[in-house]
Amino acid sequence: MKTQVGARNLITDIAGLRVGNAQDMRLRSGVTVLLADAPFTAGVQVMGGAPGTRETDLLSPDRVVEQVDALVLSGGSAFGLDAASGVADGLRDLGRGFAVGDMRVPIVPGAILFDLLNGGDKDWTDNPYKALGRSALQAASDAFEIGSTGAGAGATTATLKGGLGSASALLPDGSTVGALVAVNALGSATVGEGPEFWAAPFELGQEFGGLGMAPANADPMLAPTKLAQHANTTIGIIATDVTLTQAQCTRLATVAHDGFARALVPSHTLMDGDLIFAAATGTRPAPDLAAQVVLGHAAACVMARAIARAVFSARSLPGDALPAWQARFGGAACAGD
Repeated sequence: MKTQVGARNLITDIAGLRVGNAQDMRLRSGVTVLLADAPFTAGVQVMGGAPGTRETDLLSPDRVVEQVDALVLSGGSAFGLDAASGVADGLRDLGRGFAVGDMRVPIVPGAILFDLLNGGDKDWTDNPYKALGRSALQAASDAFEIGSTGAGAGATTATLKGGLGSASALLPDGSTVGALVAVNALGSATVGEGPEFWAAPFELGQEFGGLGMAPANADPMLAPTKLAQHANTTIGIIATDVTLTQAQCTRLATVAHDGFARALVPSHTLMDGDLIFAAATGTRPAPDLAAQVVLGHAAACVMARAIARAVFSARSLPGDALPAWQARFGGAACAGD
């Protein structure tokens, strides 16, 4: 049996997961939240040099809290960390959270990307991200848009608009792996000046155009960057339905970073805050060692595909600092059609 794309080719092909997006296109920024029907085990790995995070220390394997209620990806740099507060407030209203006596404390780790120099209207007085976080929670569904939405609403790469991407894979053993990523990289997702994606070897079907490999690869040592803008960071979530410990989730997040390196050149730089959360819903049995190796490799491949889908699905808006892939290369198809 070959690896197959899930029914939606979204992280929500993992039963019980939902994703909500909220964005303000005047602001050119937004928030994405992942939650499940019940608390889930999570881990994290940060490999960029400029991260912005909330409650990631709770995800260390030696901490008392082993499960979380939601994970948040947000634009807005440090201001965007407040999005998780809006999600926590909404979860508390729903009676969700870690039980402490008769109180419930929602556990909501989050990470942010820098999109403050993307041309949007940033002349606000009250931080808008808490409200965006609550709105994203309220919008959570098993069906959601990718591209210029949620945490990817104002994202950019070195040469093209970035965006929010997702992908999934059904593995031969019946388990499912899914990725969700907001691509705002210092580097590029495409090769040289052409339309082909660095992630081309991992594409399934024509999910990001079916263009294949670039006919003549540009020198990767001279890949374009947006270093002068200091406006970067790719943040994502890798998820599975198998049963994993916090330590195993941390390892899954670590190997999923290979997907960043396969799809973005360069990645994990000093000016990126590259981070991946891992989530395990635990509806399938725990994998043995061999299955964990397969799971990790699949996680990296699915993450690479999700990154390419984010850029492929971005749409043009008036005042964009960079063109969308579809506008520059004339692609008629949109991911998910």
